[in-house]
Amino acid sequence: MLDFPEGTKNDPKCYVTHGVMGHLDPKQPPVKRKPFAAILSHEFVHKLEFVLPEDIWDVIKDKFAVMDEPRYSKVIMPLKALLEGEFFNIRRVLTRPLGNILMLSEGTLGVDNTYRLREGILTLYLDKESYERAGIVGKPDGGKGKRGTKPRWVVEINLRLPSMLHGKKGFDRIVYAFKNVLTTPVTWLFHDLGTTSIDPDPLDAHFPTRRVVKQSILENYNVKLPTLTPPKDVDSTYSADFEDYAVELQEWLALVLLQSTQIQPENTIDPFLSRYAPPGDSHTQTKLVKISWQGFLSPTWVHELFVKVLLAVPRDTWFAFCVGGFGEGISGDSKNCTILRLPDAPNEYVLWEVA
Repeated sequence: MLDFPEGTKNDPKCYVTHGVMGHLDPKQPPVKRKPFAAILSHEFVHKLEFVLPEDIWDVIKDKFAVMDEPRYSKVIMPLKALLEGEFFNIRRVLTRPLGNILMLSEGTLGVDNTYRLREGILTLYLDKESYERAGIVGKPDGGKGKRGTKPRWVVEINLRLPSMLHGKKGFDRIVYAFKNVLTTPVTWLFHDLGTTSIDPDPLDAHFPTRRVVKQSILENYNVKLPTLTPPKDVDSTYSADFEDYAVELQEWLALVLLQSTQIQPENTIDPFLSRYAPPGDSHTQTKLVKISWQGFLSPTWVHELFVKVLLAVPRDTWFAFCVGGFGEGISGDSKNCTILRLPDAPNEYVLWEVA
């Protein structure tokens, strides 16, 4: 872990890993080892960016032109709608469980009452008053007794449990809370992971707005490319050289994603305003392509795309794969990870995880 000043206990931390991916079986791609696990650790994905040399993109772009486009919906409905009608029909639960659905409500985590549904678990983030009135069991959210903050609570409800049936005492208590306390309709982002569609769609009763996530391609992006290879250090624990490499290269990648003029060869900004220069003593001029997706994305879809990228891009070529989550908390910080596959080093990677 990189060093941070004192007093940043609750601030986001950046963890850096340099490793080897190992063998990749396209029929059974890894899910529990890095860097694959870093992608699947996201609950929801808001933005995905993929950067690679332009000459490589010209060779492989046909493989990405025919890929399925992610789809999601925006819909307004109350919590009680999740437990009624076709949304919770027991026959559908057995054949197509709620684990196939991703849902994220509007609101700021830590400020508003917000809700999310993933893998069949409905999570409620509530203020103290709503939690006490609802009468359902949860646990404190975050630090207790911190000056200047109000106590908040988190409730997790596993909708896959056999006891989640109308007529059961625990389930009826949840229904009561949704019908009498947590009654305000909220805007949801809804993503169905199911491979088959149901007619009629139970979402139609709430008049959803359907969205398709289109890929955005930036070509002919001319930049100054630094040396991407990490320092060769005999110290297995890595010294300050690797730390400097990790910090400086992450900064350069961030500027690439922002399309900053600071890394472009024709940059003429007055050094009095900015003295930034790409890391390293030598730079090469190269053209990059950046492909972006932005919307309500499934981590599973992003994981499948990463495997497809690994199989398509030549093994001696570098690329960067950047995954960003939704902003959380008052500060709006989000969980994200950046995977850089190193050039001329088959399967070696550097992974930055911010959480």
